[in-house]
Amino acid sequence: MPRALKTSPLRPRKTPRQPRASETVASILEAAAQILETKGFEGFNTNAVARRAGVSIGSLYQYFPGKDALMIALMRRETAQFRADAIVALGQRSGIAAMDLLIVATVRQQLRRPVLARLLDVEESRPAFRTEVAKLDEFQAALVDIIRRSDMPKTARPDVAAGDLAAMMRGMVDAAGEREEGDIQDLERRVRAAVFGYLSAVAATDGKAPVTRRNVSRRRRSTKA
Repeated sequence: MPRALKTSPLRPRKTPRQPRASETVASILEAAAQILETKGFEGFNTNAVARRAGVSIGSLYQYFPGKDALMIALMRRETAQFRADAIVALGQRSGIAAMDLLIVATVRQQLRRPVLARLLDVEESRPAFRTEVAKLDEFQAALVDIIRRSDMPKTARPDVAAGDLAAMMRGMVDAAGEREEGDIQDLERRVRAAVFGYLSAVAATDGKAPVTRRNVSRRRRSTKA
């Protein structure tokens, strides 16, 4: 007798194909998000999610083998929204307009539902989850695309600049979320200033000798001479 294939505990058991089934899955995921927001990790379990969604636990298990699969599905839902916003940003002809929209998408993803975003960020750091939700590479690829556009400040190494900007933007929005900031437009303004300030500074220094102790010493000696 052939063995039944095992279902990964991190992936849905099946994909809904009918509109009603899709609505059920959407309700379950939204219930999972609300449980996380109101009860945190301690109150997050499949029974609580099923009750909030108004479905039986059996219906939930038809689609999700456990709470880890629910968590991954939530991460993918949020990533899909960000990806859609990033596609709109990349569709802009102007690099400046594209960067502006990418900044808006980054800030609003974190502050639209800040509690949920912070909890998902914590879970994304788990080694088992990293391979299931690949988000940073896509983000950096979008930044490289924008940085290379003709109206952006020129930089010799767009990939390095993209990595720096990704870390800077994530750091700023994560810190704002931890502080429970609510002024989205103010954070967008600060991130925009940091991003374009960095790019302008890098463009101004590319091709020049890096500032090192040896270079500083040489400059001092030449000044004295």
